[in-house]
Amino acid sequence: MSIRLRDLIKNVRGSKTAAEERAVIQKECAAIRTSFKEEDAENRHRNVAKLLYIHMLGYPTHFGQMECLKLIVAPGYTDKRIGYLGLMLLLDENQEVLMLVTNSLKNDLNHPNQFIVGLALTALGNIGTTGMARDTAPEVEKLLASTNPYIRKKAALAAIRVLRKVPELLDNFVPRIKALLTERNHGVLLTGVTLMVELTQAATDAVLDPFRKLVPSLVRILKNLVLSGYAPEHDVSGVTDPFLQVKILRLLRMLGKGDSEASDQMNDILAQVATNTESTKNVGNAILYEAVQTIMTIEAEPGLRVMAINILGRFLLNRDNNIRYVALNTLSKVVNADVQAVQRHRNTIVDCLKDPDVSIRRRALDLIYSLVNESNIRILVRELLNFLLISDVQFRPELVAKLCIVTEKYAPSKRWHVDTILRVMSIAGAFIPDEVPANLVALISSSPELHSYAVQKLYLALTQDSSHGPLTQVAVWCIGEFGDLLVADKTGASEGAKEGDESISITVSEGDVVDLVEQVVRDPLSTVPVRQYALTSLMKLTTRFSPSLAQRIKATIETYRSNLNVELQQRSVEYSNLFRWEAVRTQVLDRMPVLEPPSRSEVDGAPAGEPVRTPAAAPVPVHTQSAPVADLLGDLLGMGPTPTPTVPTNVQPKSSSATTLDLLGDLFGPSPTPAPAQPSAATNRPPASMGLDIMDLLGGPAVPTTIPSPSMGINSGMGGMNLGLGATSPHTASPHATSPQMSAQTSTPTSPQPGSNAFTGYNKQGVTIVFEAAKQPGAPQNTVVQATYTNANGFPLSNFSLQAAVPKHLKIQMAPPSGNAVPASNAGKVTQLIRIQNSEHGSKPIILRLKIDYAWQNGPVSDMADVNFPAGL
Repeated sequence: MSIRLRDLIKNVRGSKTAAEERAVIQKECAAIRTSFKEEDAENRHRNVAKLLYIHMLGYPTHFGQMECLKLIVAPGYTDKRIGYLGLMLLLDENQEVLMLVTNSLKNDLNHPNQFIVGLALTALGNIGTTGMARDTAPEVEKLLASTNPYIRKKAALAAIRVLRKVPELLDNFVPRIKALLTERNHGVLLTGVTLMVELTQAATDAVLDPFRKLVPSLVRILKNLVLSGYAPEHDVSGVTDPFLQVKILRLLRMLGKGDSEASDQMNDILAQVATNTESTKNVGNAILYEAVQTIMTIEAEPGLRVMAINILGRFLLNRDNNIRYVALNTLSKVVNADVQAVQRHRNTIVDCLKDPDVSIRRRALDLIYSLVNESNIRILVRELLNFLLISDVQFRPELVAKLCIVTEKYAPSKRWHVDTILRVMSIAGAFIPDEVPANLVALISSSPELHSYAVQKLYLALTQDSSHGPLTQVAVWCIGEFGDLLVADKTGASEGAKEGDESISITVSEGDVVDLVEQVVRDPLSTVPVRQYALTSLMKLTTRFSPSLAQRIKATIETYRSNLNVELQQRSVEYSNLFRWEAVRTQVLDRMPVLEPPSRSEVDGAPAGEPVRTPAAAPVPVHTQSAPVADLLGDLLGMGPTPTPTVPTNVQPKSSSATTLDLLGDLFGPSPTPAPAQPSAATNRPPASMGLDIMDLLGGPAVPTTIPSPSMGINSGMGGMNLGLGATSPHTASPHATSPQMSAQTSTPTSPQPGSNAFTGYNKQGVTIVFEAAKQPGAPQNTVVQATYTNANGFPLSNFSLQAAVPKHLKIQMAPPSGNAVPASNAGKVTQLIRIQNSEHGSKPIILRLKIDYAWQNGPVSDMADVNFPAGL
């Protein structure tokens, strides 16, 4: 004979091992099966109750499902209670057994006992299928008009399930739902408002319009709750029925969204809720938070929005971390609606960076990035730098990237810009993005007033620590370029400084500078790119400093003639042989042409989070006599065979200025004008009178130079000549290698002009990629494409990347994207510049095969698509 439920629980809890517990359960299950076979109706409800407990422990209880149906059809309330409970726990809506319950359910819905009706409504609301919902809908609709509050609130909750399964029945229920709002019983009101909230979440305007007419009634109910006195039956910590207040506020938010008339009706009551609700208790904070959400969602008045943001500011002062997190999260969502109101709480937000909770620090960081502008850039960047000193490793990559972005976008002066980037490099050099050193070099090179100041700052930084790769590379590049300014008179060192900028003036000897660079070269911790930069820097110092140091530098360079690294060995051999040509060494190692930095209008107009790219520099004319020098420079710096305009031998130049050479075009890519056909090898050699035979200069057969990958940015090549402008990211490079001609022509991509061809290349799952293409003037085979990525989903996309493959007749080069996170709801965009060279333009079109990867709330997504460009591109 089976035991009582209380004894079963006692035996299970008394089991000392899992095996002993299984033995107890198996024994009891065997006794229950025997009882079911004997049709023991008297103990059936007790056996099913024990099965429910066994089911909670995780043991199989499927053999008791039919017994639940037998209990449901029993006449007694006790049996029905256990039967419906077992039905909801042991079965789900996919079980075919539920088809047998529908008739019993309909009978119980019409039962005179209110508690049996409540059992049936509860079961229908939990496991009702589509068929059950359709069959029982008339009974549920009738029960919504019952005079019994207990039945009405149960019927309202069951109606949620019915309308979820059969939405087309909504019109039948609308009059009954309106009547629920006239009930004085708070339980019925709460379930009625809950039913309306469920129906309006995914409803259309046709469904919302009848509900919007109920806004005055909802406002009246909420006003009574806010202004009513103490009600013991509904009071929670001094607040009258906070659950009903929260539900009504949530419903008002849905009804007022996008409807100015409904929003005007609820403005006054929202102000009263925000003013009269106490924030000292957690229930008051819950109501205030819901009120803030409603105010920021509807078409509220500006003053009401400021009040809502001030409430969130008070939340930031709360000791509860959950409330502070909610406040930061909500401020991040509404900061674009009223930036000035959020700026008033800037100091409190910055203090959150010191919170021990990592989630609060992360939310505070995201919010601070949105608050940075020209007026507070100095203060906020200083706080972010202080946080960078103590931040965890998990914060540093994103923190460094965004610090560099806001510095480039809102820098008040070039000197402050340089100081800030150097500070970031010295603190977290290992996390510096590749484009940051390139942009810094371009900024220094294009600003003559920064040359002396920057080289002194970098010299001091290098003397203190040479372990940071990007900082060391920029430092040795600047020392090589402007070493003469480092040891010169510093009388005008403060030129170009603005209020708040730092000034510096140091006295350094030429020997100290050479010692420091030689230390970098010999440092065993220095990487190969750093040593390449340092060797080139030493070579350039031979023309900046006195000739007495030339032999010392030459000896240092010659020690790498037999180095195991081919790049270092090649540089050593070429530079050692260059010492024999005093007449051309000065010209070869002359200062690099000035680069144009990004204009202020471009920086200010860049979207938030988008890195600023440096446009192409203006051509600098050089006399014809330097043409062989430029060819030599390409060999020395590892630029590879760059196509340069050459003067045919049968044409005599009119003057030295008539045959100028675009040296900058050799280094960073020529203008889009097609280069003339390459003459023969004999034609390429300079006249014998010039004495510049390349083979003689290098002391024998030319060592084949390595063409650096465009993706290497500032880390590629020697002497920092490749600044990574328009560099191709490694993960977006085409499977076909970019030809030297294309690399020269596309090293600095620029955006297509307005009015160019724009078309949608990809549109799936809310993700849209629009291509805007334009031809380069004078080069129809080259196409400049700007890809714009937008996201229409209600959640952001992270780790977004685009890869492209092209046929053999195409060459493609892709610049780094402006970011890898695409904002939700089309609130922002990510752009990427692409250069395409069509070697068979006019006969074959441009075809791309795209691979799109990103992560969203359901996990990573990967997709492929083919894009056919319009004819003529």
